Amino acid sequence: MKIARFTEGGRTRLGIVTTDTGEIIDVGTADPSLPTDVGELLAAGKITDLALTASSASRLPLSSVHLEAPIAQPPTFLAIGLNYADHVAESGMPKPAAPVVFNKQSTCVVGPGAGIEVPTVAPDWVDYEGELGIVIGTRCRTVSVADAPSVVAGYLIVNDVSVRDWQRATPTMTMGKSWDTHGPIGPWLVTADEVGDPHDLAIRTWVDGDLRQNASTEQMITNCWELIAHLSTAFTLLPGTIIATGTPAGVGFVMDPPRCMKPGSTVRIEIDKLGVLENPVIAQP
Repeated sequence: MKIARFTEGGRTRLGIVTTDTGEIIDVGTADPSLPTDVGELLAAGKITDLALTASSASRLPLSSVHLEAPIAQPPTFLAIGLNYADHVAESGMPKPAAPVVFNKQSTCVVGPGAGIEVPTVAPDWVDYEGELGIVIGTRCRTVSVADAPSVVAGYLIVNDVSVRDWQRATPTMTMGKSWDTHGPIGPWLVTADEVGDPHDLAIRTWVDGDLRQNASTEQMITNCWELIAHLSTAFTLLPGTIIATGTPAGVGFVMDPPRCMKPGSTVRIEIDKLGVLENPVIAQP
């Protein structure tokens, strides 16, 4: 399933997207008891209820609704740095001996079409990073590599927007990765059964129609299952947790001259089977 969070008629609720017909099945209206957020749906264990409601729910044109971030405020938003060899090389840094883990504050999350703000205090170094996002479906700890697929609810696209000068100023990177609006996710959650192997997906990023990133998730240094096992060794992963798995080569700040995002730009990320996440870049209000 493709589970979307959307607003229509002044109400926000969940729906199931049918991309072949360009429609959204309005399960949130058919069953008002359903949660209105994918994270809450996973925590309540109600994905099955969502599917059962679909047969009796009405359909809306996808073009008539406003898509929101599938998870408005994830319990944890984790991200992995330097997880593609070509990105390590372009960054001029050594290959890490262990996954580089950092937090993005959950308040950075926005959905498809929402503006990515260029901060007034950091106007020159706002960069894009197209990434595969894992969404955890089950509360878990000390998960083995073999068992890792069983705790995944599905996947979505992440733009790990980065303010490079602030990112480099502190070793944790959190300040440079967590500005409000710097965590676009979406366009919906695609359940794990529909995606299949997450390590065989093409990932592409365009800025103003210029293809900047063109890679495959098979190029990850540490794959999805290994990341889940590594992270859950230390702490509990909660339903709705997002893990952004790293970006391939082609980011703007390493280009000569640098080609970071500016107000008026549009960034578009496409991942096989997951769809397209597109956001305009705007000046901070």
